[in-house]
Amino acid sequence: MSAKLERLSQTLRDVFDNRIQSLVLDRGEVTIEVSAAEYPRVARQLRDHAELRFEQLIDISGVDYSAYGNAAWEGKRFASVAHLTSVKHNWRLRVRVFADDDAFPVVDSMVDVWPSANWFERESFDLYGIMYSGHPDLRRILTDYGFVGHPFRKDFPVSGYVEMRYDPEQGRVVYQPVTIEPRENTPRIVREENYGDVGHG
Repeated sequence: MSAKLERLSQTLRDVFDNRIQSLVLDRGEVTIEVSAAEYPRVARQLRDHAELRFEQLIDISGVDYSAYGNAAWEGKRFASVAHLTSVKHNWRLRVRVFADDDAFPVVDSMVDVWPSANWFERESFDLYGIMYSGHPDLRRILTDYGFVGHPFRKDFPVSGYVEMRYDPEQGRVVYQPVTIEPRENTPRIVREENYGDVGHG
């Protein structure tokens, strides 16, 4: 472990003490996990504390742990993961927070702390169904507004639930159950005639 990452890890332990549920240093990256209740307060301190100064949010993404690794996952299902950078101290941090309710996952929005969280949280909501409490404009960003479900959930069907098409008789777009038949794609091998024969060139 580098002295820099050891210093970051120790600073995080000193500042947050028991408010961090876990701190993992792996592959040259530091990841902390906090509870949903502590998330807003920890985020503000990560940004404002003089020894941390994580003033830049790089990304927020949703994660569905319903089928994780080779064993059955026994923890909470949905997490929101933020990637932060301190320009002042030149270090990075990953912050993970699990939603308490798997059936209706909710965590606090970070838009008030890092305004760039806005679109990332909308994307996470759209694709994973994670609700961000306090978000100023939480609506779909990638799928159609009438889209049913959240396509990155591991239980979402590959072909979706509904499809839309333009109906010329009704003069409008209509939604209907998916009509695509599942198929198996088999790769086709295409080779030139006499491929590999000695003496052909």
